[in-house]
Amino acid sequence: MVKSKNRYTHDWKDIAFQVKEAAGWRCRHCRKQCLAPGQKVVEKLSRSERTMIALVVHHANFTPEDNRLENLIPLCAPCHLALHGRARGRTNTSPGQLELPLDCFMHQELQ
Repeated sequence: MVKSKNRYTHDWKDIAFQVKEAAGWRCRHCRKQCLAPGQKVVEKLSRSERTMIALVVHHANFTPEDNRLENLIPLCAPCHLALHGRARGRTNTSPGQLELPLDCFMHQELQ
């Protein structure tokens, strides 16, 4: 999904951070513990591995201007991508490509 920055409120970063903090940096869907800013990990992670444990905030009604707390859902990046794919009636895979369930990803141990 292309993010239209002009639809997000000027304080979006602060609101999203508060939602993530309140969730304990854990995905509401799969319960994966995600990486908080400045948090150290046991082993060095690649950029793609870090992305897998990044927490984002999803607007339940798909309206970026609506920042009511009941509309904001903390999700790990894979769950967020899958949710947007299902909402559009598709997955994040190409025709003929094998699709792995989200729960197949290993959970990184965080300090």
